[in-house]
Amino acid sequence: MAQAIADAARQTDAVEVRCKNAQDASLDDLLAADAYLFGTPETFGSMAGLLKDFFERTFYPAQGLLVGRPYAIFVCAGNDGHGAIRSIHSIARGYGWKEVQAPLLVPSQQIDSRLQDCEELGTTMALALSMGLY
Repeated sequence: MAQAIADAARQTDAVEVRCKNAQDASLDDLLAADAYLFGTPETFGSMAGLLKDFFERTFYPAQGLLVGRPYAIFVCAGNDGHGAIRSIHSIARGYGWKEVQAPLLVPSQQIDSRLQDCEELGTTMALALSMGLY
């Protein structure tokens, strides 16, 4: 899913796209980005532990520095995915970010048939950001 989103955003030539695994991402990455797309598999009814770890490492150092930044979420769900979405929304409110696209929730057995939805998310985010809509 992440690869399809990133590839579609890159194909617009409208923005620079950086794709990072949660364990490799840092506060500097958050500060450098104009928008965020957070993806996670649903794990035990919530986001993956590595994404939670990323938020825990960056939350307090980022306080007040990223207010209003646009973000969106994509989740690969083995169950219903709503716990992962809820937990990311809660954390994003603490950062002061603005959700600009509805979460993309894809059941794990439908990934191949929903790659176009992933591509649309990447394209929409890139073009809207480049046009100053966010």
